[in-house]
Amino acid sequence: MREIPFYKPSIDITEKELINEALELKEPMMVKNLEKKICEYIGSSHAISTYNGTAAMHLAMCAMDLKRGDKIICSVNSFPSVAEVVRHFDAEPIFVDIDKDDFNICPQALEAVLEKQNHKKLKGAFISHVGGQSADMDRIYDLAAHFGIAIIDDATQALGTTYNGKKIGAMDSTISCFRFGSQMRHPLAGGGVMVTDDSDLAKRAQLLRNHGIVSEGWDSYGNLGYVYDVVDIGVKYDMNELGAAYALGQLSKNDAFIKRRQEIAKMYDEALKDCPHVSTPIKKRDHIYTQYIIKIDKNRDGFARLLKERGIFTGLHYIPLHLLSYYKQKYNLRVNDFPIALQNYQQILSLPIYAALSDEEVYYVCEQVKEIASTRV
Repeated sequence: MREIPFYKPSIDITEKELINEALELKEPMMVKNLEKKICEYIGSSHAISTYNGTAAMHLAMCAMDLKRGDKIICSVNSFPSVAEVVRHFDAEPIFVDIDKDDFNICPQALEAVLEKQNHKKLKGAFISHVGGQSADMDRIYDLAAHFGIAIIDDATQALGTTYNGKKIGAMDSTISCFRFGSQMRHPLAGGGVMVTDDSDLAKRAQLLRNHGIVSEGWDSYGNLGYVYDVVDIGVKYDMNELGAAYALGQLSKNDAFIKRRQEIAKMYDEALKDCPHVSTPIKKRDHIYTQYIIKIDKNRDGFARLLKERGIFTGLHYIPLHLLSYYKQKYNLRVNDFPIALQNYQQILSLPIYAALSDEEVYYVCEQVKEIASTRV
């Protein structure tokens, strides 16, 4: 039976040469080069790399000096890492419902929550850009300015996503967090990066990234000198040279990856446009399709099981946070508290989409989706 994984990385001689260069143990430059290339690619002033995307988001909260009892707004339709990094400070995530078409935070619902939560403890909002399509940033920035809060982009699925021609990370957000690496539990390599135009935040993040240590003795290899001091409670989140080498290779091909995913999305759109019981993604603005999220109007779980039986692996982006045991119990949330997210969750299904996916595999996925859909009554 043919098997099509949900995700498969695209690796060639580019990554292998960079990794071999890192293994030669000459003067380490991969991390420094990656941070420089990220700034050039996105158009930001500062880039602070980390060993994964969640570390980048947690470091962003550290740099903002989040404290116990502070509040950070986030979409109820985001990966658990977003609310998780807030809770690590004993701060409170405030959930907001979503737009039914693009799965991003709903500006009208956000405004209502801001009116209700308008307090000095409200520090900012994590804005997740789902599936490679940005949220409605003009409206969100207007609200942020009116209520005096910071905007932090959860762009872990949005490296290269644009909004009105500008890349996420090069607009008016205080911090934007990205991720390198695959959507696999055990990736070959990975990394994260937070970017900002705020020099003070960047300096603080660089300090905290490595235990809050200051020393006159750091050499070019990162060796700690004889005398050092610790000036704050930090973390150990800095990226290693091998991870940076892999990320450099992937970054150099990111635009090609985007182009290929857009080609695949066009193939899916065309093949599935008249498929019964299946709705294809609604493109409201620029879209790079890090996920291709369809809706199934009858028995989504059964549909996914039948696809898996035919060798096609799928995903959910995402299970709403208020349905997860920890948040449901911690905040006494009810299933119907976020009706749009709930309704979408009952229908959404993410099909495989990545640069290594061949045309033949795309057509096979389409054929199986249409065949399964035709049996629905």
